Amino acid sequence: MRLLAWLFGVMMLGAGAAHAAQPEPWGLGLQEGVTPVMAQIRWFEGYTLIIITAISLFVLALLILVVVRYRASVNKDPSRVTHNTMLEVVWTIVPVLILVAIAFPSFRLLFEVTDIPKPDMTVKAIAAQWYWNYEYMDEAYADIPVIVSNMLKEPAREERKEKYGLTDHDVPRLLAADFPLVVPEGATVHLLTTSMDVNHAVAMPAFGLKQDSVQGRLNEMWFKAEEPGIYYGQCSELCGRLHAFMPLEFRVLTQERFDAWTKLAAEDLDKAQEQLMAWQVEDRGQAVAQLAAN
Repeated sequence: MRLLAWLFGVMMLGAGAAHAAQPEPWGLGLQEGVTPVMAQIRWFEGYTLIIITAISLFVLALLILVVVRYRASVNKDPSRVTHNTMLEVVWTIVPVLILVAIAFPSFRLLFEVTDIPKPDMTVKAIAAQWYWNYEYMDEAYADIPVIVSNMLKEPAREERKEKYGLTDHDVPRLLAADFPLVVPEGATVHLLTTSMDVNHAVAMPAFGLKQDSVQGRLNEMWFKAEEPGIYYGQCSELCGRLHAFMPLEFRVLTQERFDAWTKLAAEDLDKAQEQLMAWQVEDRGQAVAQLAAN
């Protein structure tokens, strides 16, 4: 059993020591967040869940009470009461208080999402049927060409797995991209998005991002990824025949690795991608070794 547990742990490590956020079989709830916005979203989800659970249990208790206490067999003479001032005051005030208790944290979360802090870098995500273009807008990264990101199709995915000794979890089907968006850990990233054709949408669950990409309009959002890793999302606006095959892959690197990647990307994106894969294999090996030691 210990051996099976170890093998399962190795398989599930996927991207290795670096965090990898993606849907998991039989997963429940939201993905683990790695940004301040997603941390607030997860807190708010748990907070409202407590409230709606309490309301549901209270309503269920009232229904059971009415069914048992006022059933026909023990209540031969039903009440004819049509008005109760105190009861009406209570069922008016209590819902208002509940809504206020939900509204204030909701507004705080809304302001956190929309109040964009001073960015360390700006990236534009341009959607098209059915791929993404990533442009680094800052002068410091002007030498990095536009990154055209397509879903990694099955032959290429199998080739990548075989070449680097990776698993399905390391290179997830329908989520892995040939060229990802790469950003540094701890940087405040101002993310702009628009579309070249129909409506699309950026959705990155681990970052708490979801924003429409609309032709002729420049929408904005922000994130600050606090943990290096590989993060997966998808277009979340029905955009045509291949809508389900338009993933987003963001790679968050340490500042040292990001600096090295930017130099390579400015010269050759293919070499930069090979370096990303080498780091992924390195992190995975370290994680496997650590698991074996434990």
